[in-house]
Amino acid sequence: MQEKKQITAEENSHVPSIVGTQVSDLNTLVRLAGMIQTRLPANGGDPEQSYVARLLSKGADAILKKVGEESTEVVMAAKDLSHGGDSQNLVNEMADLWFHCLIALAHYGLQPQQVFDELERRVGVSGLEEKALRKVRDREKNGD
Repeated sequence: MQEKKQITAEENSHVPSIVGTQVSDLNTLVRLAGMIQTRLPANGGDPEQSYVARLLSKGADAILKKVGEESTEVVMAAKDLSHGGDSQNLVNEMADLWFHCLIALAHYGLQPQQVFDELERRVGVSGLEEKALRKVRDREKNGD
């Protein structure tokens, strides 16, 4: 994978910033993913000592079930927030979802950087254009 150049705030000034987001916040995701990697069974993760190692040892179905549960909890927290609920509940549930998505990536031998690269590829591409291009690629792949 090619190495990415660090972008400065000045170089990225045309892109609206996310208030309060720091490069260290993205590094938190990368550090967390690194910790999850250490919990993989192949890396000696001990299911008796670690929730992550226990979940990884149960395999794809258990991991994906957890991602689904967390996704549902995000939706429920967002709906609650729409009706006067606590915004911190949505933040907490979203953190749980991101965490379990990182576990899923690790299980499948993927890295957060691959997701970052895909998101970077989409920056500046209209969502409607992206969806249309995906449909064309899918048709070509399926020989339609």
